[in-house]
Amino acid sequence: MNNMQVQKNTLYVGGLAEEVNETILHSAFIPFGDIKDVKTPLDQATQKHRSFGFVTFLEREDAAAAMDNMDGAELYGRVLTVNYALPERIKGGEQGWAAQPIWADADTWFERQQQEEEMLRLQAEQRAAMEAAEELHRKKLAEEREGEKEEETGIKADPMALAEAETLKQSS
Repeated sequence: MNNMQVQKNTLYVGGLAEEVNETILHSAFIPFGDIKDVKTPLDQATQKHRSFGFVTFLEREDAAAAMDNMDGAELYGRVLTVNYALPERIKGGEQGWAAQPIWADADTWFERQQQEEEMLRLQAEQRAAMEAAEELHRKKLAEEREGEKEEETGIKADPMALAEAETLKQSS
């Protein structure tokens, strides 16, 4: 199976108006058959899509019908370009598994976001835990050093001396 093989059930939809989101895209293509997935990859900086998206149908025939009917059609006043999604267009190419769409490892864009946030949160938690552990370690070392000073005066080490010191304090 070569890398350049087009995904016959995933369509590239270009020329999307800004207000078109995954829901609208889904509604525009659902008349042609069952849709497995809809993606409008977002620009990280603007959080807006980059005027293209992908629609994956369960059946190749439905994808073909959608392409025939929607290529050159208007949506929100913009003319759509609809063709089969090329693997390298989906993934950026090179890798041997380029035929897998970018989202193949997560079911939906939403889950990808969740996973990324989860990862960042875990990293932050680990960092915090490490800092807390270091802080604790520093305190312990400091206390041990303090303890050594007290032991030199012989109070801490000798329970009898401690008891005597207590008695003295109480009687005064």
